[in-house]
Amino acid sequence: MTTQNITTLSSSPAQTELKTPGYQGCQSRSLHDLEIPEVDLFTPLIIRDITLPSRVAMSPMCQYSAENGFANDWHFVHLGSRAVGGTGLIMVEATAVTPQGRITPGDLGLWDDKQIESLTRIVRFLRQQGSVTGIQLAHAGRKASCNVPWLGGTPLTPEQGGWQPVAPSPIPFQENSPVPIPLDERGIQEVIFAFVAAAQRALQAGFQMIEIHAAHGYLLHSFLSPLSNRRTDIYGGSLENRMRLLLEVVRRVRDVLPNGMPLFVRLSATDWVEGGWDLQQSIILSRELKTLGVDLIDVSTGGLVPHARIPVEKGYQVPFAAKIREEAGIMTGAVGLINEAEYADQIITRGCADLVLIGRELLRDPYWSIYARCSLDEEPNWPVPYGYAVKRQRR
Repeated sequence: MTTQNITTLSSSPAQTELKTPGYQGCQSRSLHDLEIPEVDLFTPLIIRDITLPSRVAMSPMCQYSAENGFANDWHFVHLGSRAVGGTGLIMVEATAVTPQGRITPGDLGLWDDKQIESLTRIVRFLRQQGSVTGIQLAHAGRKASCNVPWLGGTPLTPEQGGWQPVAPSPIPFQENSPVPIPLDERGIQEVIFAFVAAAQRALQAGFQMIEIHAAHGYLLHSFLSPLSNRRTDIYGGSLENRMRLLLEVVRRVRDVLPNGMPLFVRLSATDWVEGGWDLQQSIILSRELKTLGVDLIDVSTGGLVPHARIPVEKGYQVPFAAKIREEAGIMTGAVGLINEAEYADQIITRGCADLVLIGRELLRDPYWSIYARCSLDEEPNWPVPYGYAVKRQRR
């Protein structure tokens, strides 16, 4: 894939910033990557005290199948099958830190100690299969209180069991969405506390790393973007103020985590809308996050407004991961329409990102990682109860 293919996707200002001729595949210029060309998709990745067995991670994907926030057998099989399939890092879906912070009534939650046990069982199994376990903590903000996607995903009315969304400012996500209530100082402090308490519960459940969700238009992202944040207090206006809530959440969460435990943050690197959150602000934020002890930026884009024109195609978000990695000096994860093993490997070997997060392709094939090893001439890591039979059959 050429630089032109990967970066010239639209006339968006976000993409225009990324055009740098002469760097095939991504925009990384890191000497580190030139000096260690042996690093590839199946090289272990050490982050603090945790060693990922490969650079392949399962992107957090909502299943909307929980009951009152509790994980169940669906989550056990869904996540467990990807661990059996050889995925290096299994990231549990966006897990609400408060009931109000759910996207739908089917979201997972960690706002109650009683929710720990059902996740502990899942974590134990994932780790037995050799996968590292992570969980994404989230608050949906103004995009909360919706029906599940297969029933239309429309806002729920109070009669349908809906609840009042909150946000930085009283700006609805779309025309048919309820107007969110702006969080006051007390509400903001309650959100920070909820993230910290959920992180502590994740520790009790046995998770090995945590990701804070600050992308896709959910609460923390909506504070970052001037399109959704019109506040005039210390949480609005300047870039410093708009970053304040996320930085406070990260600081407080990092304080309760063991020093050897990795902390990720997922960002939308751009809103894809003029005047919104953009790449340069993401780079500045990523530098700040690094100083607070964040280890990796999980780089996505969009989700803040429904009318954004996003040039979705293979690798459309990879240049953002490369640019943040280069300019902020922090590890990044690349995500979005990464389907083929050879392409995923190129992302790593060319220094575009340190981790590749596979989403829908892992829904289609839970054994993606094993077949990727085969296609890259690596030894497949079949689980023992499968491997002896599969290898015998191949002979």
